[in-house]
Order: sequence, then C-alpha cells, then structure tokens
Amino acid sequence: MSARILVVDDLAPNVNLLQVKLQAEYYDVLTARSGFEALEIAQKERLDLILMDAMMPGMNGFEACKRIKSSPDTWHVPVIMVTALEETKDRIRGLESGADDFVTKPIDDFNLMARVRSLLRLKMVTDQLLSHTGHTLSNSRDLLETIERQKGKILLVEDHEFHAEKVAKPLRERHHVIVEKDPVKAIRIAKSGVDAIVVSLVSSSFDGLRVCASIKFNEESRDVPILVIGDPDDENRFIRAYDIGINDTVMRPIEVQELKARVQTLLRRKFYADSLRENFNENLEMVVADPLTSLGNRRYFDRAIEPLFDSLETQATPFSIMIFDIDHFKRVNDILGHDMGDQILKEIAARLVTNMRAIDIVARYGGEEFMIAMPGTNAADALIAADRVRALIAGTPVFVDGEALQVTTSVGVAEVEAGEKLRDVFKRADDALYKAKQAGRNKALPAQLNKAA
Repeated sequence: MSARILVVDDLAPNVNLLQVKLQAEYYDVLTARSGFEALEIAQKERLDLILMDAMMPGMNGFEACKRIKSSPDTWHVPVIMVTALEETKDRIRGLESGADDFVTKPIDDFNLMARVRSLLRLKMVTDQLLSHTGHTLSNSRDLLETIERQKGKILLVEDHEFHAEKVAKPLRERHHVIVEKDPVKAIRIAKSGVDAIVVSLVSSSFDGLRVCASIKFNEESRDVPILVIGDPDDENRFIRAYDIGINDTVMRPIEVQELKARVQTLLRRKFYADSLRENFNENLEMVVADPLTSLGNRRYFDRAIEPLFDSLETQATPFSIMIFDIDHFKRVNDILGHDMGDQILKEIAARLVTNMRAIDIVARYGGEEFMIAMPGTNAADALIAADRVRALIAGTPVFVDGEALQVTTSVGVAEVEAGEKLRDVFKRADDALYKAKQAGRNKALPAQLNKAA
C-alpha cells in the first residue's frame, strides 16, 4: 500500500542516490536504467510516480515520457523530469513531452520531496475521482481533460508592482488573476472563493507566512491550494510555510515555465477535488466524513485500513497505527468554551494531514482523538514520524481569535502484528497513549508487543 515510485537513470550513482532519499521517506522504489526498461516496468507494475532523467542513451527521457503519456495504461501516472540546472530548453521540452513537473541537478532534497508530495497528492485525488465516478483508465481521459480545461481564478498576494506583473502575465494566458497587495483584502478575497493562491514571502509590507496561516485557518479558504514565492537561501521560511499547510513553492528568480507548471498542478488537484465532491453520493459522505474537521470519521478509518490488513496477511507488508490525543482538551472546553475547542480541533486536524505522507490514512476517531495508519511502516519508523509531528504541534502555537495557545498532544504507536484485528492493535496503541499521558503528556510512546502472538 506504500506509494510506488519508479526512478529512471542510466547512471547507477544517480539511481542509488534517489533511491536512498525516497526510501528514507518510506516510499516503495523501483529502478530502471533506460527509457526502454522504464516502459516495460510501467506496463507491468502499478506506479504512483515516475522520476525520469532527461538525458539517457538510446531512448532519452523525453521520448520515454511521451510514450508513457500516450499509453492508455500509463497516461495518468505523474512524471517528474530530472534536467540539468542550466538547460531551460530541456525543462520546456520535458513539459511539452507530457511531464507534470521537473527537478534540476544537483538535486536539492527539500525541492525534490516537495515535488514528490505534490504530485502524489494529485495522483491520489485522480484515483479517487475515477473510482467515485465509475470511470476506468480507458474511458476517463476525456473527462479529466475537460476538467483541466477550466479557467481558474487565481489570487496573487504581492505588494511589488514589477514582481506582481511578472507572475500575473504568464498565468493570465489561461486563467483569471486577481492581484492584491493588501493582506487583509487578500484574505477576504480568498474566503469569497478562488481556485489557487500565490503568496510572496519577500514582501516589504506584510508577512507572507502570516497571510498563509490566516488563509489556512479560515474554514472558507482552508482547502484552496497555496503556492509561495521566495528566495532560494530562505529555506527556513519555506519549511515553516509547509508546516502551516501550503502546497508548493517557487524560488526566485522565477522561470515562467516552472511557475505555470506548478500552478497548473495545483489547479488540476483543486478541479479534480471539486468534481469529486460533486460526484460523491451525499449520503455516503455523511456516513464517512467528520463535519467539523473534514477528515474521515471512525467508520471511514475502519473501512480504509481493511486493505492494509489484507496486505499484511498475503504479502507480509507491515503497517502501523498511531493515536493522537490532545492534552487537557476537556479543560480547554471548560475554560475557553466549545467554540474555541472546535477551532483547536480543526487546526490540529489540518496539521496532522499536512505533515503526514499522502498515502497515510488520517481520521478523527472521536472527541479529541485522531487515528493515523501508516502503510508500509514498521513500529520504529512510525514512532519517529509520530514524535516528529508531536514536536511540531507543540512547537507552533495555535492562533484562535488572535490569541496564541500552546497545544500539545500525546501519542500511542503500535505496529500491527500478524493475526491481529483492529480492536487488538487499537488496545495496544491506546495503552501506550495512556502511558504517555501518565508520563507527563506531550510524548509519543510505543506499544508493547502482543504477548499472545
């Protein structure tokens, strides 16, 4: 059930480097040493993403990408083209060949993972859309292309007139762009309904991170994808932006083709998600969705992890679950009121979703408890992930009505063992959560092994 990524490069060191980077993020990685081999693997294996080197002997990456995108079996798989830093024409050629995005050599870990996560989320939404509309790969291409041809409404938040025009002009070739330099007005526009938002992190008159945080906090604009623009040497601000919940980044100096590709990916995901919501059976949505946080609920979680139990039994594919519980939440409700408590629940839910992998299953299980399933992940790696997210939540205040609140969580983590049912592993994780609470809270602890196993 882990996201499966194919790495294609004729040079073994390049393949090994990318393989190590991606496996460190718990992705299942396949490799190919030529365009021909990539085509063979793409036809045989279920792939979620392809990282394709542009320059290879025999069949280069451009031709391989073109064939993948023209095949009825593989056209839907996102492709990231890997190009030389100085070759702008190669990046343009890659996009013309059907590539969804690109990274440049030498490969920067931060940008690589940003591209990978963005396109994996797009692939996930695409698969969900096809599943819920009853379409197959063979008869869905026209549907998706029709959706993609929609004209998007893009909000650009930038106070520098020259920079604003440089961004807005190429985007206006296909979409309607609203430029706003006043952050208060921009937040109001975001709440009124747009399809994507581009925010400058280098503004002289407002804090771009605060604008992003406000947009993500408001229920009316929370689901709108955000792309931020900043300087390449300001990685810390980019990291903070991702913590807040933004979706993608572009570094200055801006390259037009890169900007258009990034924005188009965000719009595709937004348009697909909108279509998915329109096609959902309303009764089913009421059954499986938590109305407060927009996460799946307990019934959704129980259904979603059934394939993970099947994979554990048939293929010995490990997976783990974790229970996040907000510390002292009853006291928050009693002192600050339920409206304030609801806002905290929404914020914690948003942080959990944006800081877990695209393949992880996140649900509100009840009250202040959140359940997460991590496919393809053993107990040790799940504990590392849980502790990372726990620390992030504790280290970043939650802003409610302009007031900064320190919120912490406790976490219980358990790897599912062979023969276990959900109730068994849930009890072990819940016991670990209880011990974390007893040990002073704001901790992530592992569950004990099942003694009966």
